[in-house]
Amino acid sequence: MRLPLFPLQSIFFPGETVPLHIFEDRYKQLISDCRKEALTFGIPVYINNGMTYGTEVQLVEIVNSYDNGEMDVTCVGRQVFRILSFENQMPGKLYAGGTVEFLDSVNDADKTLKKTVLDQIYRLYDLMGVSYSPLPLEKFNSYVLVHKMGLSFEQEYELLQMPRESDRMLFMQSHLESTIAMLNEVNRTKKTIEMNGNFKNFDPLDFKDFNL
Repeated sequence: MRLPLFPLQSIFFPGETVPLHIFEDRYKQLISDCRKEALTFGIPVYINNGMTYGTEVQLVEIVNSYDNGEMDVTCVGRQVFRILSFENQMPGKLYAGGTVEFLDSVNDADKTLKKTVLDQIYRLYDLMGVSYSPLPLEKFNSYVLVHKMGLSFEQEYELLQMPRESDRMLFMQSHLESTIAMLNEVNRTKKTIEMNGNFKNFDPLDFKDFNL
């Protein structure tokens, strides 16, 4: 499939609201074409001086229009794609485009795994003192809180490429386990530092049966 492309150093996931400020002429033209022709466009992730994967998005609303033609728009993420070919300008257009193939998303994560990951996210928030509103399990998927669990840009990009929900959940679980363990150690160290210089009441050890 051929798709207009709007490369960014940002990662958006399916179902995510995508706010964009449009100021370049090529993207003003792109948004105009999306309105007239009900087009979708792709946001490839620019990373490591290249672009391979991205997310198709659909224009939802032009929120603000300015006298100089700039716009604030909201879009919504749809499908993840891989770029097969890229052209800096589509024929007769100012904006880039290319041929893409969409990744089939496989929703194969069971409730037990989803609950484990969601509970770990809440545990992370508790350790960090971050307030949150509990999310019903049936509304939770790997994309809902992906930007709010401390993944690096590179880790988010790795997760974007995974077509299976179970693999995405396991990836998140592994990250959360290591992050929670690190925060627990940080908190333990903090308490040790705060106790430095204080008198401590140690339990005496019983050496009655000790042999060297």
